[in-house]
Amino acid sequence: MSHHQMAMGRAFAHISKFHPELTAFRRDLYTHPELGFEEVYTSARVVEGLKLCGVDEVHTGIGKTGVVALVHGKQKTKGHARKMVGLRADMDALPMHEHNDVIWKSSKNGLMHGCGHDGHTTMLMGAARYLVETRNFSGTAVLIFQPGEEGYAGARAMMEDGLFDRFPCDVLFAQHNSPETPLGVIGVTPGPMQAAVDRIEIVIEGKGGHGARPHQGIDPVLVAGHIITALQSVVSRNLSAFDQAVVSICSLQGGNPVATSVIPGQVTMVGTVRTYSDMIQNLIEQRIMQLCSSIAQGFGATAHVTYERVYPATVNTVPEAEFVADIATQLVGADRVWRNMTPSMGGEDFSFMLQAKPGAYIRIGQGETNGPGAYPLHNSRYDFNDAILPLGSALHASLVEAAMPLD
Repeated sequence: MSHHQMAMGRAFAHISKFHPELTAFRRDLYTHPELGFEEVYTSARVVEGLKLCGVDEVHTGIGKTGVVALVHGKQKTKGHARKMVGLRADMDALPMHEHNDVIWKSSKNGLMHGCGHDGHTTMLMGAARYLVETRNFSGTAVLIFQPGEEGYAGARAMMEDGLFDRFPCDVLFAQHNSPETPLGVIGVTPGPMQAAVDRIEIVIEGKGGHGARPHQGIDPVLVAGHIITALQSVVSRNLSAFDQAVVSICSLQGGNPVATSVIPGQVTMVGTVRTYSDMIQNLIEQRIMQLCSSIAQGFGATAHVTYERVYPATVNTVPEAEFVADIATQLVGADRVWRNMTPSMGGEDFSFMLQAKPGAYIRIGQGETNGPGAYPLHNSRYDFNDAILPLGSALHASLVEAAMPLD
């Protein structure tokens, strides 16, 4: 067993001693879900927890409800600038109804922690406590508790509030639980890990009329049908089979269900585009614009397309992804580490941070067949699996110790 493996085993053993406290903290956050930039209770609990741990500095109000804590390791030599390693956890919940009957279920109707951010926050809190109690590293650990990951771009908001000016991290890491991945497996990918998320809105303007006399109008519903079908050719007929992208139309509004013989004047469609590369993203945007306007024109209607780039792709830097895989291997063994995990088509605003700094986005498996953690993310029966709390905390802490060693 290497010196490093022993150190990591110690981290896990140390953190396991306060597993019950971490579980209680996690379930308390689960009971009090809050949406992006509204994480008032959550932030307050985080600040209270950090102060109990004895971190060196706590900074609040970064990105509205964001919190940053600093833990200083033992300084190697006087006068040298300290290296800074950033660890990020997201804090916000989702606007969805819960269908769990756990004791700690959501106390707020229509809000639930359907993505495990309560668990991510708790794993970072566990790392904070361990790092303060041991300080077996040089430099400074920067613990970033981020608001508004679910579509609010909280990562960007923290950066606009001077996150990296005030805390110039050399490298950054974030973890996300994965229900599809077996319990305790750690996965990472060198390169793209999550897709870019774009929103498209297509407004088709026709000319309303009577359903019995369609020749007197221009039917935008018919145009919508042709556009929906044509958009499915964008990926299948413009990209190589080796490129990956998704175009989905997920919402369609037009006319009135009660007015069965009224052709509406307008139809609106909303959808999403997922890509991993700028080149493919640009190509898809261009094809969608061309198809919509040409098809509408062919029918004598017009189509107005709004293409909004919401989150960029989450791209891990290769050395950092390999570093994570090496450290994870020392922690859980080579057979429990997926070094080339299949990327996800889901989006993540940690992408903004990775555009500014080298780093890696990591998945930690929480799936147990028929057990907790088996339901997918954003499902009304989802719950975070508390079994992985010590492992996630130990991984966070081990990355700090290995990136800024004392020896």
